[in-house]
Amino acid sequence: MTGYLLQRLFHGVTVLLGVSILVFVAVELAPGDAVDAILPPESFASDEARTQMRERLGLNDPAPLRYVHWLRRTVTGDLGYSLASREPITEVVMARLPTTLQLVGFAMMLSVLVGVTTGVIAAVRQYSWIDYLSTFLAFSWLSIPAFFLGLLLIYVFAVKLHWFPAFGASSPAADNPFLDRMHHLILPAVTLGLELAAALTRYTRASMLDVLHTDYLRTARAKGLQERTVITRHALKNALIPVITVIAFRLPYLIGGAVIIETVFQWPGLGTLMLNAATQKDYPLVMGLAMIVTLVVVVSSFVADVAYSIVDPRIRMQ
Repeated sequence: MTGYLLQRLFHGVTVLLGVSILVFVAVELAPGDAVDAILPPESFASDEARTQMRERLGLNDPAPLRYVHWLRRTVTGDLGYSLASREPITEVVMARLPTTLQLVGFAMMLSVLVGVTTGVIAAVRQYSWIDYLSTFLAFSWLSIPAFFLGLLLIYVFAVKLHWFPAFGASSPAADNPFLDRMHHLILPAVTLGLELAAALTRYTRASMLDVLHTDYLRTARAKGLQERTVITRHALKNALIPVITVIAFRLPYLIGGAVIIETVFQWPGLGTLMLNAATQKDYPLVMGLAMIVTLVVVVSSFVADVAYSIVDPRIRMQ
């Protein structure tokens, strides 16, 4: 077990290092630099002022040297300072992280609840109208771009029906901050989570169909167990193994999708922060955010492996 954990740790560090190099190269190849974003042409800043700012920000150093300096600080836990705001990146990220976690967490919970439940019902009622309806809705949600779905929900539920607010994460004069936050959270979370819910519906249905007619389920029915017990305790538990893979590896996609959803709904999280950092060529902030997302991918993969051993003891034995 210790050897396995060390091996996964080595792979995780390798992935983090590779992603950091790719992101740094992508930022370097993008046109312009942070000074062009901080001092745009309409600011009429002199060339001398721009040169001094580049020197002060360390942008005149060769790219490999800047990457080595960044990597040395990051290994010690110091993500550096934002070039645009000159604030510590750790503080900037921690100020936005809870808001994004609320959005991603609620979207994930909604996706798992709706997707797994719908997939189980569709498999048990195979070829019924429920199965066909769930298949149609799943393919529909998978086909609609997230930004278009967000705009559509805003138009219907915020502009026309006035059920939910269209933008922001809170109201200034709210009597109950928690309920107000949940009220603002529903539309962006539904928009972000519907695609994953649709994918989970299809995966759960297919996985359930693979186990519904196996010998051990026929044995369980022959023992006189209720059909609900057979489905929930025996079939679903074994069918969840591939579903766990989808859930674990879709979590980073939810965080990536939050960039679009947070922009559409003006949700003040890491997504809008990443977009602003990329626009301003704030490479330390972009690198820090990329490392956080990559770390989530690595941790999600490890959690999926642990969940396998919990769901199916045979994996742990092997």
